[in-house]
Amino acid sequence: MNQTAKDFRSLRHADFPHDAGAKTPRKPSPVLNAFILAIPAGICVSIGGAVLLSVADRVVGSILFSVALLSICMLGFYLFTGKVGYLVNSHKVTDIFSVIAGLFGNAVGCFLAATGVRICRPALIEKAQALVAPKLEQNWIYAIVAGIFCGILMYTAVQIYKDKASTAGIFFCVPVFILSGFEHSIADMFYFFCAGEYSLKMVIFILFVVIGNSIGGWLMPLFARLAGNK
Repeated sequence: MNQTAKDFRSLRHADFPHDAGAKTPRKPSPVLNAFILAIPAGICVSIGGAVLLSVADRVVGSILFSVALLSICMLGFYLFTGKVGYLVNSHKVTDIFSVIAGLFGNAVGCFLAATGVRICRPALIEKAQALVAPKLEQNWIYAIVAGIFCGILMYTAVQIYKDKASTAGIFFCVPVFILSGFEHSIADMFYFFCAGEYSLKMVIFILFVVIGNSIGGWLMPLFARLAGNK
């Protein structure tokens, strides 16, 4: 082998000039990324809602509902109630718009899943209607306060998972919010969509629950900051 061939073989791949023009795939913006990852999160919550509607024992259903948050945390999906609390420590414009995009992405996922459930499990439609009817009779104070308690529990569950690498918070906090009758805005979206309830009262109720979930999610990290623990 002549010297020229040896020199050619010794060149590194990075030395070739045509590599300099190679384009790397562009990643979606954080806001778009949040929206995309929020859709499967909404589907996961809807599956949890479907099993809750399917079983006769509410305790069993509340435990099985945990599959929703467990899947979301372990697969890295974007759930509004699991993310909104972290705005306390990171509240750049991108963070705020990502959370808003996540909320809408969750709604899309819930709508898609609810449509599928209405097709394959029509028996759950009546159960969903029975579940949401009393919600529409509640006032805005109820929606906010019940949402606050749920927000506290959801932030706690996610923070335990992130900080302690433990799923214990998920398997305790999820059944507690369900059995206590607290309101989860994303789960409620699924129930309303499954029931075929698309009214102004439904939208207003969800908005107040969203406010409550947000306040609840902010409370725990706010207390931690006040105590000097970030």
